Amino acid sequence: MACGGYRNGDSIDLHNREGGGDSQVLQRRFICTLDELPPGAMKLVDVGKFGVGVYNVGGSLHAIVNYCSHEGAPLCLGYIGGTNEADPDAADGLRRTRDGQIVRCPWHNWEFDVTTGCNVADPRRRIRTYEVDVSDGEVYLTA
Repeated sequence: MACGGYRNGDSIDLHNREGGGDSQVLQRRFICTLDELPPGAMKLVDVGKFGVGVYNVGGSLHAIVNYCSHEGAPLCLGYIGGTNEADPDAADGLRRTRDGQIVRCPWHNWEFDVTTGCNVADPRRRIRTYEVDVSDGEVYLTA
């Protein structure tokens, strides 16, 4: 899924505040067993300058930098849930969507989709995502 001209996994300037992160060489590293990261869980990993949050969203694993592109908050410490979208057929004009895949910044409530790195309100703003894979029941992060 694309957002703001980027596709999940595209490289971006890691020295730019928009992306967060640092200039280290990416390497694949063991994080935990798959049993230790059940659906709805997040594991914060001490990698790079800011750390990386590894999320299990409904059985699909995703990783984002622990850095909000707005003001540099520790993004992965924010609430994980869903978001509201306009729905003209709903009584209040809103519907709840993407439960379990939206992280809300703990400082200013900016919302990002952990599956794409896109900001919910402005998809041109995004955060760095990382590759996560599973091999023989073990979770690996390339960061």
